[in-house]
Amino acid sequence: MKSEIFNFDSLGKLRELLQHADSIVITNHKNPDGDAMGSVLALYHFLRKWGYPSRIIVPNDYPEFLKWLPGQKEVLIYEGNQKEANDLIESADLIFALDYNALSRTGEMEEPLKAATGKKVLIDHHRDPADFADLVFSDITSCATAQMVFEMIENLELLELLDIDSATCLYTGLVTDTGSFRYSATTSKTHEVAAHLLEIGVENGLVHQNLFDNKTENVLKMRGHVLANNLVVLRDYKVAYITMSRSELEKFEAKSGDTEGLVNEALSIKGVVMAAFFKEDYNLIKISFRSIGDFPVNELSASWFNGGGHCNAAGGSSKETLQQTVERFIGVLPQYKEKLHATK
Repeated sequence: MKSEIFNFDSLGKLRELLQHADSIVITNHKNPDGDAMGSVLALYHFLRKWGYPSRIIVPNDYPEFLKWLPGQKEVLIYEGNQKEANDLIESADLIFALDYNALSRTGEMEEPLKAATGKKVLIDHHRDPADFADLVFSDITSCATAQMVFEMIENLELLELLDIDSATCLYTGLVTDTGSFRYSATTSKTHEVAAHLLEIGVENGLVHQNLFDNKTENVLKMRGHVLANNLVVLRDYKVAYITMSRSELEKFEAKSGDTEGLVNEALSIKGVVMAAFFKEDYNLIKISFRSIGDFPVNELSASWFNGGGHCNAAGGSSKETLQQTVERFIGVLPQYKEKLHATK
């Protein structure tokens, strides 16, 4: 199936940019997740086999459950390595921006990327991409940037360059951004892509084990505490939410990624249409939203919590206290009640 986004003209421009690039940098967004890391690593492996070596720079550290991915030791983390990273960004002839729609989503990398003179290529599936790239591949209907990277390679007619390493990274991006293939953005094309990756040799059981079955005893105790004490179900709205304070995070010595998936526990409750997870960080409340059916948590997040994302999975933030943020969340639910009840 040919993609309208990855067409003859746009891929011709990509080929031309690559042919004139002696230095290539691949980037993703701050607090990179499975799709962000899977996408950049897959592109890294693919470009290397195509004859275009590159460097990966990510804004900050990423969860431990992603540090088994092939090639992850080649990743340069911007935080703590600003001098080396800035030099690479400044000298790059070509910069790939994967899984983010605005430079502001790269945190402290935003200014160096703005100042960079190299050409920029955006590959992303979030809404309303900002005007910063020289070549834009944007598809808000795609379930994951990993799927877009696959489709780009497919339309370049270079699928033979996908090896087990790049395929594993792409499969990880698909699994994590589709909620293990259950979100509404998952299509028949998604399953076709997954099938091709399995044919290459991806061990799907091992991928799931590495992503979801490697928790420490301390993490399980933390999750048990949170679910027993901080889970609230609002049956009248078909909503559930979980909170976690800074003191609780410190008590259980929570690391990056340890709270991943907690919001899905709330969503798994029978009858719940939307779930939220509120985590108290330093001077900021980070929020994860999930939903089922066609209830658009991205719209709710964008309207009230400075966020966005996809219909069934979105993020947001608040500079109010944890209690004030939760109160504001509950306060806006009445205007969504009808749609929540209409969603099955």
